[in-house]
Order: sequence, then structure tokens, then C-alpha cells
Amino acid sequence: MTSSDHGDDVTPVRALREMVEQFVAERNWHSFHNPKNLAMSLGIETGELMEHFQWLTLEEAAAVQNDPERKHEVGEELADCLAYILAIANVMDFDLSSTLAAKMRRNAEKYPAD
Repeated sequence: MTSSDHGDDVTPVRALREMVEQFVAERNWHSFHNPKNLAMSLGIETGELMEHFQWLTLEEAAAVQNDPERKHEVGEELADCLAYILAIANVMDFDLSSTLAAKMRRNAEKYPAD
């Protein structure tokens, strides 16, 4: 896929999972990609994402989206988090779309809109 082929409107979750799988396979990292290591790595990356907002007021945090450099940095961390989520789904054979849909149904029951 070229960069013009990417976008939330055109890229299926399967393609994202395959992108991560190809990256891992090319580097021969499968021996390191187990649920424990991947979950720990996801935790580390979410910490790095949080660092961009640590100590900011709500207004300052909201303003990050209007600063191209800072928004790019947040996007880099968000992409790292997503890559680890996709890697966990690959290793544990989760169908993310159906897993998320089922969880959102349970959340709707637990937290009704009314």
C-alpha cells in the first residue's frame, strides 16, 4: 500500500494487522512477541502518550491539537499504542472488530444513555 492508500475510510483493520505482522516478521521479532511482553510494551507506550499531557490544564491539553508539531508527536505515540494493540490481536488471534462491538454492547448495558 502506498501512503495515498492509507486512511481510516479505506484501510480495513485486517490490513493494519498485516502491516504490523510484516514489520515484526521482517525483523524476526516473533520470539519476543508474546502477550506479556506486548502488554508491557503497550503500557510503556501509553505512558509516553500521557507524558504529552502531563501537568497541562484542560485548556492547554485541548490546544495540543492546534500545534502541528505537538500534535504530530502525540500521533506518533498513538500509532505506537495502536501497533502494540494490533500485535496483541495478532498473537492472541482476536478479531478486533467483533471484540470491540461486543464490548460496546456490554458498555451500553452497563452505562445506558438515559
